[in-house]
Amino acid sequence: MSDLKYKLNKIFSTDIPELSKEQEDALEVVKSVRTTPRDARFPSQNQSFHCWNRYNEWLICLKQTKGDEESCQQMRQLALNICPAIWSEKWDEEREEGTFAGVKTD
Repeated sequence: MSDLKYKLNKIFSTDIPELSKEQEDALEVVKSVRTTPRDARFPSQNQSFHCWNRYNEWLICLKQTKGDEESCQQMRQLALNICPAIWSEKWDEEREEGTFAGVKTD
């Protein structure tokens, strides 16, 4: 057990090397990335319903705020974090074309 403690201390006690401004900026971006929190409505591994719901919750937010993108930015980020990019891009295109099957914001 003490050997494990030594290894952990060795990992966490090393000095952090000097970072360039670009590296510090990249590190801040990585630290700020968050995924959507667990949602008890979607307990299974298949998160497609969770994705669909998050995307539509963002649209509901847009509808309630009369299209205020800034107020709904967090909702949009939650949707983008859980959904495959190809899905959200397709849904964005469908919304522009007026063929989206989910919540209408117009």
